[in-house]
Formats: sequence, C-alpha cells, structure tokens
Amino acid sequence: MSIPVRIAAPTALVLVLLLALSACSATRTTGEDGADRRPATAGHPVAGKADAASGVVLHAERTTPTDIDLRWRGGGSGASGHVLEFATEGSGPYTVLRYLPPQVTSYRHPDLIPDTTFFYRLRAFRGPASEPVGVTLPKGELTAADENSSHDWLPARKDTKRTVPGRPLRSTGAGAPTGFKAAVKHANGILFTWTDRASDEAGFLLEARTGTGSGYEPVVVLDPDVNSTGLITLPTEKEASYRVRAFTYGERSNVVRLTTGGSTGP
Repeated sequence: MSIPVRIAAPTALVLVLLLALSACSATRTTGEDGADRRPATAGHPVAGKADAASGVVLHAERTTPTDIDLRWRGGGSGASGHVLEFATEGSGPYTVLRYLPPQVTSYRHPDLIPDTTFFYRLRAFRGPASEPVGVTLPKGELTAADENSSHDWLPARKDTKRTVPGRPLRSTGAGAPTGFKAAVKHANGILFTWTDRASDEAGFLLEARTGTGSGYEPVVVLDPDVNSTGLITLPTEKEASYRVRAFTYGERSNVVRLTTGGSTGP
C-alpha cells in the first residue's frame, strides 16, 4: 500500500499526486527519454529499451478507458525506492506522480484525460536513512489555541548549525542524517530536525511507518541541505515511527506509452 507524498512548504522538490494532467504544470524538466515512437495499441504497453544498469522493466495496461495500471519488476540492486513520473509528450517535461518504497511494484493512474497519450518511466533513488524515532501525538483534534498559534515551525529550513562537512553519497554510501529528533507541536503537528552529513544529496525524504503499514514510506520530499521541517499529520499517523533519508537519483527504466480511450461520461 502506498500513500501520497505531501509537499513540504515552501522548499519542496516537486508537486505531488498531480491529476491535472497538463504538461505545462510540470515542475521538473529532464533530458532524453528514450521513448519508443511506434503507435500505441489500446490496452497494451509499447516499451522503450530499459536501462541496462537498472534492470527495471515497466509495463502499462489500460484497465478502463481512462484508468492506466502500471507495474514493474526488477531493480533490486540496492535501490531505496523508485520515483514514478509521467508526461504527455515523449520529450517531456516529466512530472512526479509518487515516490514509492521498494516493496511497492504497482500503481494505478486514474481518471485521466480521454484520448490522450501518456508516457511513464521509473527512476531509482538510493541513500542512507537516519535512526528512526517513534512519535505518539495527543488524542483528539486541534484546539482553538492550537489553530491560532504561530506555525512558523512548519516550513522546511536550512540551519547552518546542523550542517557539517558532508560525505558523498554516490561514492561512499555514507552520509546518513544524524541527530534526528521529533518535537510534538500540537495534536496534528510535529517538528523534525536533523544534522545533514551528505555533500551531494538530491534531497531528503521524510519517511513514516504507521501501525497498519508494512514498512516505511515517503511522506515529504525536501530540497538539498534542508535539516528541519514540520509535518501536519494524517489521522493514521497519531502513532508512527519516522526517519529521514538523504538520497540521490539512480538509473531509469524503459519508457512506456499508452493512449486513453474516449470519454465514458454523458
């Protein structure tokens, strides 16, 4: 099971769970995509050549005229997870759908624009995580005092006091964040702080494991050098374990393209 990655204000790397499927709304542009330009057959993927180093093979299937199911296999070579991206043009720009933990190998992209071609790809991410911290929030919802209090702790920040000369993640595999702490701010709010010990991270992922979850899953994506962020929790996160991961991007999968059917509406 996967959950949406929430945006960290205001320094998040990407917009999350975009269903307004316009290429103009993309927040991150990438280069060559390797897409296969052959016409797509309805309900079947047309796959480009997979990156030989990644070994991840992505497939797509149109399960309804406007729902596309994606699944993948392979890519178990030390990846901490995968980023699923989509575009409406083969050359991009690509938009992030989800940051997914390694145990997740499928995703449904629902309620898409009819008669539109979509391109999908996966990108591995990897990097070390901090020691976890358990958090139990007070029962109930926000009080009036909570709602009226300052939330200046919520935005992601870069504090030079918690940054040390870092080590490269790509070459050493070291550089895990240290000193990870959680401070309960109110019934639905937590402030996380840590020391940044990486020198080349693409960003940080705040990850959570709830009592009903099978493992840690990304909940917030953060910019490089960030070492503080607040979180407004979901009801399922009243009691959860958290950690933060410094990460870099790795290999890409093949690209698949699929065209949605006509509208099923009136």
